[in-house]
Amino acid sequence: MTSQPAARALGLSKVYGEGEAQVLALDNVDIDIERGRFTAIMGPSGSGKSTLMHCLAGLDSVTSGTVMIGDVDLTTLKDKALTALRRDQVGFVFQSFNLIPTLTALENITLPMDIAGTKPDQQWLDTIIDTVGLRSRLSHKPSELSGGQQQRVACARALASRPAIIFADEPTGNLDSRSGAEVLGFLRRSVDEFGQTIVMVTHDPNAASYSQRVVFLADGRISDEMSDPTPERVLDRMKRFDIEGLSAPTPA
Repeated sequence: MTSQPAARALGLSKVYGEGEAQVLALDNVDIDIERGRFTAIMGPSGSGKSTLMHCLAGLDSVTSGTVMIGDVDLTTLKDKALTALRRDQVGFVFQSFNLIPTLTALENITLPMDIAGTKPDQQWLDTIIDTVGLRSRLSHKPSELSGGQQQRVACARALASRPAIIFADEPTGNLDSRSGAEVLGFLRRSVDEFGQTIVMVTHDPNAASYSQRVVFLADGRISDEMSDPTPERVLDRMKRFDIEGLSAPTPA
């Protein structure tokens, strides 16, 4: 019996602007995000990869179609209910870390739960802190941490409340290769060891190789998929976008 997807889009379209300035960012996209798996979304600039992630995460509205997280249809929710769902069911990791500079690493990790008025599961929190190797840095503020450490704080924050799904938008974009590898390794471990579901937007074939499945977008449509990717296979597929003339002029 197939388990329910962690997230799903059916007939998802997203249009920006009006008239001659109208841009079709997503064109009737169908996608299932498998539970307990690491999915990467890739494509050339203008392919719609970031728009797809934002719609799946409930950060952006859809023009038409359905977006589900679990059995909840996001397109039917009012703003307050949508905010609560993102807080309780979804974790986020962004390129720019998005840490609060006046809070310690530990305070940043528990911030979403503090806002929600809930207490973290201390055993789970300890597991996450030790897994990302931050035990000795918990009292430090972001300015006292390296970029890699800040992003590991952001990853720990995303995992601390045990969300149904984590969305990561270019999580290694501001990191050097070693720090990036540490963050990607941690994200993959959270899938393999903790059963976490992760969706990551990236332009980096090496980053995509940490995933179990790559979905390729072009011109707002899913153009291809790849299981068990390697950097070489992903790079080869990305090169074909230029050959096929699928690149679009506007940013994703």
